[in-house]
Amino acid sequence: MSTMLPYCFFGLHDTAYSEILSLWAVSDRKYGGLSFSTEDIGEVLAMAGASLLVYQLIIYRWVHTILGTVNSSRIASAVSILVLATYPFMTYLYGVQLSFALYSAAMMKSALAITATTGICLLQNNAVCQEQKGTANGISTTAMSFFKAIAPVCAGALFSWAQKRQDATFLPGDQVVFVMLNFVELLGLIFTFEPFLVLPAAQDQSN
Repeated sequence: MSTMLPYCFFGLHDTAYSEILSLWAVSDRKYGGLSFSTEDIGEVLAMAGASLLVYQLIIYRWVHTILGTVNSSRIASAVSILVLATYPFMTYLYGVQLSFALYSAAMMKSALAITATTGICLLQNNAVCQEQKGTANGISTTAMSFFKAIAPVCAGALFSWAQKRQDATFLPGDQVVFVMLNFVELLGLIFTFEPFLVLPAAQDQSN
């Protein structure tokens, strides 16, 4: 059940990110957003979804084969933190540069998120015997669903609070939003290491 914590934190992060991305992109630039229209952000999300489909069907199997279950989740979550850290700086870009940066980041973020979550899900199924898989999955999915349920509320409250501190000296405006998102992802990453994550002997040797 040690896989439940990273599973929950990754779920919380992914849902909060999905909520905040649209709010941030359509916000006016004076509030730290990108001044995108709803059509613009819709195209970004559609492209990210299409690239994710290709990634899952063609690329992920190779990632899992080369890196393994645990390492793929760790590397994906670590790189995801770096990608998300670039988002606040996109407000300095315009035109083609902005579109290229956001499209690329959104596609990478989607692929990294599914890699981290899938790795933990596979690890969870491999960590228990066949008779316990139903119970383990039920408990972890219930816990993860709770985290996903509170994510939109927390994300919306955080975003609203960030809008009121545009002139703050430390992490002004939306910078604090992405720092908090990265903090949640970092917690998920930390919980993929010992002593928080206990691996079965066979799994430990192969990863």
